Amino acid sequence: MKRTVLRMLRESAVQYPAAAYTNQKGDSGWVGMTYPNVLNESRFLAAGIHQLGIGKGDKISILAEGRNRWITSEYGILFAGCTTVPLSIKLMPDEVLFRLNHSDSKAIVVSRNTFEKVASIWSAMEHTHKIIYLEDDLSGIESDCKQFGINPEKDIVRYSELVQSGKFHWEETEALLEKIEEETEEDDIVTISYTSGTTGDPKGIMLSQLNYYSNCHDAMEMFNVTENDRLYIILPLDHSFAHTVGIYAALLRGLSLYFVDARGGGVQTVKNIPINLVEANPHFILTVPALTANFMSKIKEGVAAKGKFVNGIFQAGLNAKIRMEGDGFKKAGVLIRMTNYLPYILAETLVFKKVRGIFGNSIRYCVGGGALLDIRQQVFFNAIGVPVHQGYGLSEATPIISGNTMEVHKMGTSGKVIPNLICKIIKSDGTEAMSGEKGEIVIKGENVMKGYYKNPESTAKTIKDGWLFTGDLGYYDKDGFLVVIGRAKALLISSDGEKYSPEGIEEAIQNSSELVNQVMVYNDMRKYTTAVVTLDAGKVKKYIERNKISDAEVLIKAVKLDFYKFKDTAEYRNQFPEKWVPTTFQIINEPFTEQNLMINSTMKMVRHKIQEVYHDRIEAMYTPECSNVVNEHNKDAVKKFLPFN
Repeated sequence: MKRTVLRMLRESAVQYPAAAYTNQKGDSGWVGMTYPNVLNESRFLAAGIHQLGIGKGDKISILAEGRNRWITSEYGILFAGCTTVPLSIKLMPDEVLFRLNHSDSKAIVVSRNTFEKVASIWSAMEHTHKIIYLEDDLSGIESDCKQFGINPEKDIVRYSELVQSGKFHWEETEALLEKIEEETEEDDIVTISYTSGTTGDPKGIMLSQLNYYSNCHDAMEMFNVTENDRLYIILPLDHSFAHTVGIYAALLRGLSLYFVDARGGGVQTVKNIPINLVEANPHFILTVPALTANFMSKIKEGVAAKGKFVNGIFQAGLNAKIRMEGDGFKKAGVLIRMTNYLPYILAETLVFKKVRGIFGNSIRYCVGGGALLDIRQQVFFNAIGVPVHQGYGLSEATPIISGNTMEVHKMGTSGKVIPNLICKIIKSDGTEAMSGEKGEIVIKGENVMKGYYKNPESTAKTIKDGWLFTGDLGYYDKDGFLVVIGRAKALLISSDGEKYSPEGIEEAIQNSSELVNQVMVYNDMRKYTTAVVTLDAGKVKKYIERNKISDAEVLIKAVKLDFYKFKDTAEYRNQFPEKWVPTTFQIINEPFTEQNLMINSTMKMVRHKIQEVYHDRIEAMYTPECSNVVNEHNKDAVKKFLPFN
C-alpha cells in the first residue's frame, strides 16, 4: 500500500465513522463534520475543481482562516491531483502576489475576510484566473469586485457551487478521480509551503505524500495522544506545525479539531480565542511562545487583581511546585518535595484549579513550537498543571524533529528526537559533535522535503547527500535531550570572528525588563555589541507617573537600568560573556510588527529588515556621539512619553 495522506483519510473514515473531525462556530453553535463527511465532500469538491478545467499537477492556493472548509478544500485539491499552496492570512498583498505567481497557482481559495486582499492584486496575477469563495453568498464583496475589475459571474465560484457541480457531474468524473488517486505516488507533492523570509526572499518548500505520512506516524509513535481527543487550533492552518498535526496526524487518532471563530475579522477573532477555548474544552493545544507568553501575562494579571492574599498563595505555590519538579527529567529529592508540598497543595486547591479553568476542564498539556520557548514559560505552566512541552521543527522537515512529552521531558530543552529520524550535530570543521558540543543541527529521514520549488541552488545548499542542514545551532545534553540555541544566520560576529547566538540575550532582557518591549541584539564584525529596542508605551507611561519624571535624560537612565536588570537576576547572572552584552542601545519609536514587515507571520523578528530600516541608527551606535545610551537620538525617542510633549 502506498503511504499517502489520501489513504490516511480513507482509513480514518472507516475507523472513526462517527467522530467529528472538524468543528467550527456558527450562528446556532458548533457545527461539526465527521470523518466520512469530510471524505465525501472533498471528493465532490475535487470533481467540481475538474469542471473548472483545473487538473492533475496544477496548484491551488488557500488564503483563509481555520475552518471546516479549509480542511475539505485541501483534501479536495489533493483528490483532484493538484497541489495546495497554503498562505498566511497575515501576508501583505504584494507577498500574496509573489507566492501566487511564483507557485503558478491556477486558483485561490479565499474567505470574506481575505477577499479584499486578493481582489487588490487581481490584475497583477499571472496564472490565477479563478477565485473559490468559501462563503455561501457574495454579499459584502460587491464594491471590491467593482473597484478592482472582478467579474463575479466569470472570476468567482462559490465553494458550495463547486461541491454541487461535483455531485452533478459525479458519474462522469468518478472514474477519473479514482484513477488519479490510484496513481498518486509517495513522491507526489502535497503542498508548496513558503518560508516566512526572515533572512531573505521566501522559498517554496515542496512536501510530499511520504513526507507527511512518515512525520505524522513517527510523531504519533512518540506522543501519547488518546483516540478521540479534542484539539483546539489557535495557530493558522498554513503554519507547518498546525498543518501536519491538525490536518494529518489527527487522522491517526480520530481527533476532533476546533477552530477559533474568525467571523468578524481579526480583532473579533482575537477576542474569541478565550471564549472558544472554554467552549471547545480541549485535551491539548498547539501553540507558539508568543501565545503562551500572552496567556502567562493574563493569568498573572488576573491573579494579582484578586488581591495580595490570593496572589501570595499563588506565588508561594508556584515557587514550591517549581522546586519540587526540578528540571522535569530529574525531580527534586524527597526532602525538597516534602517541605514544599504544603504551599503547593494550598495553591493547587485555592488558585491553580481555578486558573486552569480558562483552558476548559479537560486540558492535559500544550505543545509548543515555531520558536524557542522561554524556560520561564515552561516552568510556569508546568507548575500550574498545564505543561507546555517544547518541541523543535522546521518546515523543511514537515516539520517535527523532536519534542518533550508527558512521559519524558526536560525543561530548557526541545526534547528527544522522534523515531526513525537521524539527527546529528555537525561542528564548523565538518566533524560530528560529541555530547555537549555545539554545532549545526543536521537531519536525515523520510520527512525531509523534496526541495525548494524552482530553486535548485538553494535546495543544493540545504540538502546534501540526503542530509538536511537546518541552519539552526544546538547540542545534545548529557541526558540525550536536544537543546536548540538559535539560527546560524542570526549569529552575532565579533571583530575577531567569534560567533554567538543572540536569542538567549534578547530573551533575558525582555523577560527581566519592565519597560523594554522588543530587542534585537546586533554585532557584525564590530568592536562591541549593540541593540535596537522598542519600549512598552503603557508601562513607560505608568512608570513616568509613578516616579514623577519630566526629563528625557532621567527617563533614559531609568530605561538603561531596566535594560540591564537581567545581569542581576539569579536566572541570568553571569550567563552571557560580556562581549555579547550590548554596550549601548537605540530606542525606536515604532514597534516591530507584521504590518511594517519586521515581524513575520510566525511572530519572529525579520532581522535583515530591521537592520535595513534602522541602518543609520545602528551605525550611529559605533560613533562617539551615540556610544553612550544617553544621546540625542534616544532623548528624541522618549520625549513622546513625557508630560507636555
